[in-house]
Amino acid sequence: MSPLGLYEPGNSPLHRLGAGWKFLALLAFAVLTFVLGSPPALGGCVLAVAVAYLVGRIPPRRCWQAVRLLIPLLLAVFLLQWWMLGLDTAAVVCLRLLAALTAANLFTLTTRVDDLVTAVERGLGPLRRVGVRPERIGLLVGLTLQAVAALSTIATQVREAQRARNAERSFPAFAVPFLVRTLRHADELGEALAARGIGDD
Repeated sequence: MSPLGLYEPGNSPLHRLGAGWKFLALLAFAVLTFVLGSPPALGGCVLAVAVAYLVGRIPPRRCWQAVRLLIPLLLAVFLLQWWMLGLDTAAVVCLRLLAALTAANLFTLTTRVDDLVTAVERGLGPLRRVGVRPERIGLLVGLTLQAVAALSTIATQVREAQRARNAERSFPAFAVPFLVRTLRHADELGEALAARGIGDD
């Protein structure tokens, strides 16, 4: 099971909201987080996402899985930014990342990939007249979301294997199998797309 990017079935208002509207709201929220530049304002964005998780009725275990995966990343970014640019900048960067990543995770938890692909294809349908192929863009969006979930799953499984070998502090013990499994996944995905004739033209 992937900590990030896996649909959580439900009947909340967020689950019932159209995939296209949720996608536009996510894009607008991401832009907002990068426009704002003060820790209090970005803290408000993080709080708004937390409230949205409550509205979406996301189980606590799923929230904890996401937080547990993000904490090491945010800690590393915070320490690096603090060392290079100062405490205020480090706080702003980390709050932006926290707000954007948790919002994106909430989107994937409450939105089926098929619904998003359909919404993208329908929304871009009028652009077909100028040579745009909505089905290809929809496929790209769907594959991107699935890739995030797949990489998250691979990282979690590699970490668990590290713990079983008592090699948690060894970077090569994580990086090498993670890279090998990622490349293998990419090869399998490429073969599956080729078998369906995607990209032949």
